[in-house]
Parts: sequence; C-alpha cells; structure tokens
Amino acid sequence: MPSRQAFILLFMLAIACAESADNPVAEPATRSHVRPRTADSAGAPFSGGVLAGNTFYLSGVLGLDSAGAIPSDVATEARYALERVQGVLADAGLTMDDLVSVQVFSPDLTTYDAFNAVYREFFTGAYPARAFIGSGPLLLGARFEVQGVAVTR
Repeated sequence: MPSRQAFILLFMLAIACAESADNPVAEPATRSHVRPRTADSAGAPFSGGVLAGNTFYLSGVLGLDSAGAIPSDVATEARYALERVQGVLADAGLTMDDLVSVQVFSPDLTTYDAFNAVYREFFTGAYPARAFIGSGPLLLGARFEVQGVAVTR
C-alpha cells in the first residue's frame, strides 16, 4: 500500500497536470518594427510602430508638411497627422479600421471640433476608442500628436 507521502505527491501531480492542460504555456510573441515615416525622424530613438503578436503599437505622430514644418491651418495639420498614421499602419499591413484605441494629445482643446471634422473622414467602420487629451506644449509647436493601438484581423 502506498505511503501517505506518495499519495500526496501523486495528488499534487494530478492537479498540476490538470492546470497545465487548461493553461498551456504561450509562445513568446514575435516583434517587428516599422520605421518612422519622415526623414527628420530617421535617427530618432524610436520606431514608427511595433507589431507584437497581433497587436500594433503606433508611436506618436505629428502633422508635419513635406518640409517638416507644422502647417498654419488646424485642419491641414490634423489631415497630415492622420495621413501619417494611415501610412505607418499601411507599412505594417493595417488600415485605420484596425485601430482599437487612439489618443490625441493637444495643448489647445479649442481645436477639438476642427480635429474631429477631419478625423471622421479617415474611418469607414466603427470608430476606435479614443481620448482627446489636453497636454503641455508638443514638439515643434504642434497642435496634435496622435498615438494608437491596432489589432490585426
């Protein structure tokens, strides 16, 4: 007849096997990096975005013109920022409709309506979750910095 210690050991082993069958060890997610889309950020210490598993993390994007400057018009700056978001997503094989969360940082909350008028043009499906966050000054005097998270389908 098995000893009490052997019985306890077998019981613990049975529980461990049952738990591991319910919770298999996940393989580590692979990562791929997307380069920033502008020449001025070529030496920057960040990626334009990182795809980890099926989740894409978009770095903050400004609405710069082709000369790397902030446009004087609010709507144009918003459009440029969202076009750059769209481009980084495209580089990762994604679209705006793959975004699940967007954060818009702005030092001037009076630009909310102007930003939204442009923002609506970039989505064909349901909108992602979003925050429009009042911030301190942004790089280059930008009115917006757009950051987000997308999920592959």
